[in-house]
This record gives sequence, structure tokens and C-alpha cells, in this order.
Amino acid sequence: MTTLTYRYAVPWRLAQALLVLWAAFSLSFVILYALPGDPVAILLAQSGEPGAVDPAKVAELRARYHLDGSLWQQYGGALWRLLQLDLGHSLQSGKPVAQALADALPATLSLAFAALALAVPLGIGLALAAHQVRQRTLQSALHNAPAVVVSLPTFWVGLVLLQLFSFQLHWLPAMGNQGPASLVLPALTLALPCAAMIAQVLGRSLASVSRQPFVQALRSKGLGPWRLLCGHVLHNAAIPLLSLAGTLLGNLLAGAVVTETVFSREGIGRLAQAAVASQDIAVVQGVVLLAAALYVLTNLLTDLFYPLLDPRIGQGGRA
Repeated sequence: MTTLTYRYAVPWRLAQALLVLWAAFSLSFVILYALPGDPVAILLAQSGEPGAVDPAKVAELRARYHLDGSLWQQYGGALWRLLQLDLGHSLQSGKPVAQALADALPATLSLAFAALALAVPLGIGLALAAHQVRQRTLQSALHNAPAVVVSLPTFWVGLVLLQLFSFQLHWLPAMGNQGPASLVLPALTLALPCAAMIAQVLGRSLASVSRQPFVQALRSKGLGPWRLLCGHVLHNAAIPLLSLAGTLLGNLLAGAVVTETVFSREGIGRLAQAAVASQDIAVVQGVVLLAAALYVLTNLLTDLFYPLLDPRIGQGGRA
């Protein structure tokens, strides 16, 4: 598309982002409303004395947390409060949802960034090794390894790492947020599937770029394989990795829920798991909206940065 068309696409992308946020909010609200059970009853049951509570107290709690209206009344009220940037209050803790998210987010971000710092070199290294190796058996194994790793369940990978490095070798702590050492195994658990995705995409892109005429021309001029790879092929082959940013972020956020539960780490994942178990609707919706906002922001930034990395996109390359 032309540069002018690309400029007009930016407001459309912003409108799409708002639509995604609204859809995430609405779908999560309907699903949570349809769940069996009563959040107030669950709260009172956890207090240990549900039968001793005055019905007037139950009604007061339902009114306080806006749970006493019909589906449309609750939805309309929640949407109006969201437009005012009010995410509500947690039914379990009573504190604002925004504060609960702000308290849990740093631990999850540190885990996600650590996982990404491991995944990028692992994925790129595996793709380069598979591209350069000429021994057919080893090359086939390196090409197939990412697909195998992606198919492994995150909780299973975490449990295997726990068993090996914590319970048998006693090298690393098994759980908790106890400094950098406690971050290694959770980060590795999250990094492995992300590295496999990077290796798959980059491996296919390397193979495609290597067949381009300009590569054949440079090779015929006597350019060495590593100089050709690092100076020309890798730069062009790495551009599709930018499209993977949103998917990687989604995998990191989804994997954080499982990983933080397996390793008993505080963070957004543990917060979401506890909120779902207690039907703390405001907190669950806050987590869903946070994940959706991070996802759409990543994809929006990806679209904006594409022309900077490849000027052909703004001139008619990417539709």
C-alpha cells in the first residue's frame, strides 16, 4: 500500500484496538456472569460462617459490588465505570482492582522479560544452526525440534525442570519470589516454547531469503557463507519476526498463569487464578483487559515500526 494509505491505516488500527478491548471486556463479562455459583456466597463460605450472616448483610454486599441488578444493568454499569477508568474493587480483598494489578504486574513483567531474554538467543541460535548444518540427520533433528517443543504443555515442562534442577540436583529454588535464582526455572519454562516459535518462523524465513536472486548473485561473487548470512540474509529474514511479537506476548501472558501457579510465584497469573476460583469478577475482568491492552499495543507498535525496518512497506510492500 502507498504511504498515504498507510497513514490512513493508523486511525483504523486504533479503532480496531478499541474494538478488541470492548470485545474482550464484553465476552469476559458474559462468561463470568454465566458461571454457576454466587460470588458473594463464595466469599461468605470462605469466611467460615456463611449461615450466621444476616440476609441484609448479603444484600448490602451485593449492592456494594454492583451484583444486585440484571445482566444488562450490571453490564451497562461496568462498561460506564470502565469508560471512567474505574475497574472497580476486588470482592475478596476490597482494594481497587487497579492497585491489585499494579502490585502484581512487576513480578510478571520481570518473569516475561527474563523469558524473552532467554527465548530470543535460543530461537535465533537454533534457526541458524539448522540453516547452516549440512549433515542431513542433524539438520532434520534441528528442524523438527521446535515443533516438538511447542507441543509440550507448559505445566509439564515446569514440573520436569522442577524435578531435575530443584528436587534432584538442588541447584535452584523450587518456588517463590526469592531473588534472581528463583526466576531461572520459571523463565526457562516460559522461554522454551517462545524460542521454538522464533526458530520456526526464522528458519522458514532464512530458507526463503536464501533462494532470492540477490543472495545467489552475492554467492557467485565469492562472498563467504557466514559473511553472506550475517550481513545480508539474516537482516532480511528477521523482519517477519516482528509480526510474531503479538503472538509471543500472548504466549508469555498465557504461560505466566500456569508457570506462576506451578512455581508458586506472586504475579498476574496467580492473581487471575485466585480470582477465577473465587469468581472475583472485577479482578478477572481487570486481568483480561490488561492482557488485551498489552496485546493490541504490541500489535499497534508492530504496525507502526514496520516501515522503519523495511521502507518498502510504506511504498507498497505490505498490504
